[in-house]
Amino acid sequence: MAEAALRTLPLDKARILNWLQRYGVYAGVAALLVVNSLITPYFLTVENFRTQAVQVAPVIIVALGMALVIGTEGVDLSVGAVMALAASVTALYLGYGLLPALLVVALFAAVVGLANGALVAFVGVQPIVATLALMVGGRGLALVLLPQLKDLQNPTLASLGSGDVLGFPYLILIAAALALLLAFVMRRTTFGRQLLAIGDSRPAAQLSGLPVRRVLIIVYVVSALLAAVAGVLATARLQASDPTSLGNLMELSAITAVVVGGTPLTGGRVNIAGTVAGAVLIQLLTATLIKHDLPPSWTQIAQAIVIVAAVYAARGRGKR
Repeated sequence: MAEAALRTLPLDKARILNWLQRYGVYAGVAALLVVNSLITPYFLTVENFRTQAVQVAPVIIVALGMALVIGTEGVDLSVGAVMALAASVTALYLGYGLLPALLVVALFAAVVGLANGALVAFVGVQPIVATLALMVGGRGLALVLLPQLKDLQNPTLASLGSGDVLGFPYLILIAAALALLLAFVMRRTTFGRQLLAIGDSRPAAQLSGLPVRRVLIIVYVVSALLAAVAGVLATARLQASDPTSLGNLMELSAITAVVVGGTPLTGGRVNIAGTVAGAVLIQLLTATLIKHDLPPSWTQIAQAIVIVAAVYAARGRGKR
């Protein structure tokens, strides 16, 4: 009897770890919602949920791009710098109208993404090194273009940051639309399957004749464009361009959301729904600590614990 119990123990542990890998992030979000509804005053209000959703929307958008990059067994450390660059370019070109300013922002972001992708795909530079260079250079360029905070008085931009449709802010709707679009791409398109194959084994993907370089460049361009979208939306919400602080540590927040959401750093898998849930989990955790007057240092410690727990649960998951 005792031997039989011991033999079933590893199997039970494996089942628990598998459950945590699949549903742990959703269980964490549900647990935080229940706890806050019991101990946090005014938590179950429309205004609070609206505030939390608006704050987490830029993180979700950046994390979606990061999930694609990590799915190829890469990483993009330049997303925060691209957000700052988007803020600076928006402020400089807003006088020509919002649409021309957005087109210039997209151009700058595409160039950063092309540089990242070319360094990784053609030169063979490690993703962490390539994007680290663009992280430093991009932030520097943003500060050269706009050395200090600048208030923006533009009604169209203001409506983008604070407007809504049937009570749903534009920021939330844009983040939701992008998440649905990328979920479709990953599940239903050839590009999504190619991306996962490259993350699973790049040498095997090359031997199979897949367009590895093209896919990698597209992935890094998409990541940069999504970071630029998040930068514009954050700027619109603040009604100010602040390249010195906008996007600071965003790359870490995005990586955290992706890892906690179930996408392994080893590549070969992308969990879009989990990435969104991971961003929401971190946002709820941060808001809980803030609402109970705990210092920011506790927030960082709590996030570190969540990351360690996610990495532990992912042990042995590896590639697909």
